[in-house]
Amino acid sequence: MTLSRRNFLQSASGALALGAAPSLFSCAALAQDLKVTTVAQTWISNVEYAGLWIAMEKGYFREEGLEVKNVPGGPNAPVPLVTVAAGKADIGYTNWLPFIDAVGKGNDFVLIGHTFPISPLGILSLAAKPIRKPADIVGAKILAQGPTERTAIEAALALNKLPKNVQFVPAGFSPEPLLSKQGDGYTAFVTNQAITLENMGLVRDKDFFFASFDELGFHTFASGLFTTRQMLQKDRARVVAFMRGLTRGWLDNEKDPTLGPKLVLSKYGVDLGLNPKQQTRQAEVQVAMTRNPKAPTRRVLELDPNTLSGPMYEAAAATGRTGLPPVAQLADFSIMEDVYKTIKR
Repeated sequence: MTLSRRNFLQSASGALALGAAPSLFSCAALAQDLKVTTVAQTWISNVEYAGLWIAMEKGYFREEGLEVKNVPGGPNAPVPLVTVAAGKADIGYTNWLPFIDAVGKGNDFVLIGHTFPISPLGILSLAAKPIRKPADIVGAKILAQGPTERTAIEAALALNKLPKNVQFVPAGFSPEPLLSKQGDGYTAFVTNQAITLENMGLVRDKDFFFASFDELGFHTFASGLFTTRQMLQKDRARVVAFMRGLTRGWLDNEKDPTLGPKLVLSKYGVDLGLNPKQQTRQAEVQVAMTRNPKAPTRRVLELDPNTLSGPMYEAAAATGRTGLPPVAQLADFSIMEDVYKTIKR
């Protein structure tokens, strides 16, 4: 089906019933006290945002005094950086390079956390010609969706001091061109197209291989969370409250990865034609990805200043981006510190 931006905001008003239903009067009174907080997604409402759905459904945001609404993303939707800049969302999801580009253009955005410390983006290849290390990219024909993927490949080569000898072939979101041998590699997500190959009966590390860009030397995060500096100055407590509710959702997801797919398929993404098998498998794969192997002491959603100022600044420099501001200007590490002061898990 063709994905398009939906015309409505999904809210947290349908929390799971944990006991007797409150009276209509008490519900109305409670709603008046809640602060509406809108979050903009980079992609459609799928299991990538499992922690968000769990927090909405279990009432964690309401316990924080918030009514959270979400603006779905997708191929036809504005990116969250634009939505937040326009004042149509309080908090947004983003990825590393688009974020620093937006800051470079004068937007006073601040990182407050990230879902996946290691990006799930990488290169799929087949057993006949596996791409498992940076040198394997040299001279290869790579099926790539767009400039983001091409930039990652060129940066990986630069970081490894290898020649940018690679042929790019335009590709869509299906790995079919790889299977028909139109290229040697295909830029893909381990949480998406790699699962598609598994569902076709192919076995990873036997029939196909996946090398993440992190393994190839290009380090970035995915599904980072940001807000404006003005929002932090005006209502920092609300940002902390949102992140606390979201963290509780992701910690629940870590304990039971089946929660997210159930909510997506039955409610939050029910009209999107999502594949249940793929969503269930993605939820399983994501669990390990919420922890940072480069900073094992860091907790779920928590940024690591050394990873940002080290490998991620190096990744940005490898793409030709220069003059980056200090890490302390780009990110507020105290938000998640405050979150974990009150979460004892």
